[in-house]
Amino acid sequence: MYEVKAVGDHTENGKVFEAAQIDDSVKTPLNEQLDRLGTLITRVSLGIAALIIIGRLSLFFINMVEFDWLRFVTFFLQTIMIAVTLLVVSIPEGLPMAVTLTLAYSMRRMLKTNNLVRKMHACETMGATTVICTDKTGTLTENQMRIYRTDFFGLPEQRLDDSVMSRLVEEGIAVNSTALLDLSNPDKPSVLGNPTEGALILWLRNNGVDYRTLREGVERVDEIPFTTERKYMASEVKSGVLPGKTILYVKGAPEIVYSLCRNTEGGVDKAAIDNLLLGYQNQAMRTLGFAYQIVEPGQEAIADGNLVADNLTFMGVVAISDPVRADVPDAVQECLDAGIAIKIVTGDTPNTAKEIARQIGLWKEGDGDRNIITGPEFAALDDKALYDRVKDLKVISRARPLDKKRLVETLQKRNEVVAVTGDGTNDAPALKAAQVGLSMGDGTSVAKEASDITIVDNSFASIGRAVMWGRSLYHNIQRFILFQMTVNVVACLIVLCGAFMGTESPLTVTQMLWVNLIMDTFAAMALASLPPSERVMKDKPRDRNAFIINRPMRYDIIGMGGLFFVLLLGLLYIFHHADITCLTDLLSLHLDPSLSEMTPYELSLFFTIFVFLQFWNMFNARAFESHGSAFNLKGCSEFDFIALVILIGQILIVTFGGEMFNVTPLKIVDWVIIIAVTSLVLWVGELFRLFKK
Repeated sequence: MYEVKAVGDHTENGKVFEAAQIDDSVKTPLNEQLDRLGTLITRVSLGIAALIIIGRLSLFFINMVEFDWLRFVTFFLQTIMIAVTLLVVSIPEGLPMAVTLTLAYSMRRMLKTNNLVRKMHACETMGATTVICTDKTGTLTENQMRIYRTDFFGLPEQRLDDSVMSRLVEEGIAVNSTALLDLSNPDKPSVLGNPTEGALILWLRNNGVDYRTLREGVERVDEIPFTTERKYMASEVKSGVLPGKTILYVKGAPEIVYSLCRNTEGGVDKAAIDNLLLGYQNQAMRTLGFAYQIVEPGQEAIADGNLVADNLTFMGVVAISDPVRADVPDAVQECLDAGIAIKIVTGDTPNTAKEIARQIGLWKEGDGDRNIITGPEFAALDDKALYDRVKDLKVISRARPLDKKRLVETLQKRNEVVAVTGDGTNDAPALKAAQVGLSMGDGTSVAKEASDITIVDNSFASIGRAVMWGRSLYHNIQRFILFQMTVNVVACLIVLCGAFMGTESPLTVTQMLWVNLIMDTFAAMALASLPPSERVMKDKPRDRNAFIINRPMRYDIIGMGGLFFVLLLGLLYIFHHADITCLTDLLSLHLDPSLSEMTPYELSLFFTIFVFLQFWNMFNARAFESHGSAFNLKGCSEFDFIALVILIGQILIVTFGGEMFNVTPLKIVDWVIIIAVTSLVLWVGELFRLFKK
């Protein structure tokens, strides 16, 4: 007889689910870095806009012979329009779109590597991860539980017979379990429920015993469900194999079950059992202990959900193997090489957990007691002692759910970016506490709701792929910023100098908007679509407090932007003081100080040269931090297409833009010269990368 005590949010699962809701307003490392960048760019661009207004108005009053209100208002409005246009170009309003595009593109691609991204920010945050707290079963191991060996005292090894002891073992395994078998394919039955319990009923089936018949033959009296704190489960039933008898069956961690027993079947002593368990645990086997008690009339076995039986008999142990996934050792080594610490948090015994850590390459020669701890020892540490020791820990065995959450919070106090794997409802608090929660594909719905990414195939190798994507995504965002900031520097300086030189802006409003479209929308799409690189896994995790524009980027922005500015400023001076009808005229240049205006053809030349300098620099930005050539376009079909759109778009605008873009068609020879000469930007960049390599 069962009674419903609570439903929905009032159940324990409901309370955990409610506590595991994630606050999406919490800023990620990328959000913090972009906020700092946005603040810097806004202040600088507003300062330059103010200088433009002050400079142009100063020149107006210096050159003024007689004050004319109409002329002043016209000049002032033109100045304001130039300043506003500069702000439109320089302030990175396209940066949020670029980040969103990059994240969305990565979400779609990451699914192919078995990473179902549930929260968009997790794509990038995985790239900033410095510690991964992983469980063992199903993530590091295959989760293919199979009975390796049975040691039921008084029974022949690995098989059952017709004895009373054998029938008790069969019934105890069948009824004290929540697992089921899917027999829709009799040749290959699959387990529904706990894999460990499934391995036991599969073993019964292989021995010719139908667990369903045994379950149907008993009447359940009471039970105690398994919990990670209790580490055992119990069922009291009216037996079918011993008619008229009520039997209590207990199953769980061998040391826990043995401590509850008064007797041992066959008189086997504790030392022999401990040696048996140690041998299995040293082979990374999971072990279970079994016990029973015939409950006499008037005796109580379970009272108020607690075990009160005092005459249990220890029946024996079972060793269950779950081999390490073949790809895990390489994946673990990849993460270690990438500077990411790994900590195993498992409910297994210390020896089992240590052996798994050794097999995957985490436990090294020279590691000792400071690198491993049990759940009770972990709970006994005060906050300061744990803070001092937490970075040394590699394995936490016999862990409980709150241990994992406390581990995550302590690591975060040490400024670590933590990713956590979990598949059960009890893992939800830790999944919530971590910067990135990774639920398993076969995990509970509560764990998935609390997580940011679901690892579809449960494999640790997929976690390594998520880190690679996150780091590559961050580099793609840096590439976009590098490209955009170079354009900003050139545009701002050109317009600023034009204001102080007393000339009209060489780039009209519509031309500046086309440049803005190139560097915000098209460049964002092109650079967001770049594929990930495995090279990023050889780098160390980035400092989450570092500025997103690093030293190489600063050198590139200042160096390339300064070079473009000097070149364009020189052209601006030449076009103002020479009559250029074709770029070949530069070979026989004659400057005329009496000339001060640029012809429509010269304005078209200047506009096209400006755009093509940025066009070729986009290829340099693509090669930033790639440790390779800009011509290595494997897997970059989207980038190639967008580059082609920019190229064709510029030709069409100059040829057919007319008054709208204030341009006139250029001669074929000028197109050839512009494309050939501005491409030196790319060739010089290639030589620099080759020299640096």
